[in-house]
Amino acid sequence: MGGGIMANETLSKSTFNTPVLWINAYLQEKIAQDVTPLIKQIGSDQITEYTASQGLGVPFFPSRPTSIDEITEQWTIINDERYPHAGVMATWDRLVRMRRSPFPHIKQEQVLYYFYATSDNVTETMVQVQESVLRRMDREDETAADINEWAKGRTIGDMECKFYFHKFKVYQLEEVRDIIDFGTARTYGGNKIIIDFEYHQAQDIIPN
Repeated sequence: MGGGIMANETLSKSTFNTPVLWINAYLQEKIAQDVTPLIKQIGSDQITEYTASQGLGVPFFPSRPTSIDEITEQWTIINDERYPHAGVMATWDRLVRMRRSPFPHIKQEQVLYYFYATSDNVTETMVQVQESVLRRMDREDETAADINEWAKGRTIGDMECKFYFHKFKVYQLEEVRDIIDFGTARTYGGNKIIIDFEYHQAQDIIPN
């Protein structure tokens, strides 16, 4: 991902390019910026510089694993390599909402996130993650303007953003925070957050 890289137009128009891809990339970058300095200050030995050439910062994964144990055992290992991270990861599910308007081009969706923190400073990390998401994502059209500006000129996997976001809001389920013991001498904190958003697609990716 980066600016100034020529996008592949075929890939950009493909169904691999989704609005959630861009929201996740934005959150991945911003949460790492907001949370990593605090964890470093507290003294976690798992933190590496987010801006380093290697490392994921805050990994985001779709809800593929069949058990929570699989997530927590594997979330920092990719292609048999252990990646440095910011002590936080997230799984997500994309939820398409029923459209309330007969106008078909304004899409309304939700993303359900479950953020996890590893055993070091779990409570402090979850407080910071929650506050980071709320401050950045719960500002309606102002959040949309920030993400639209952030995505401008960027590519992800040689794809350019084909979505224009209108507004965002954040809310949580009643059970928002869990402390989970997996019987492996490690404890994880979890925080469930739902982001509600509206957007429209670029005309050139709409099927004729």
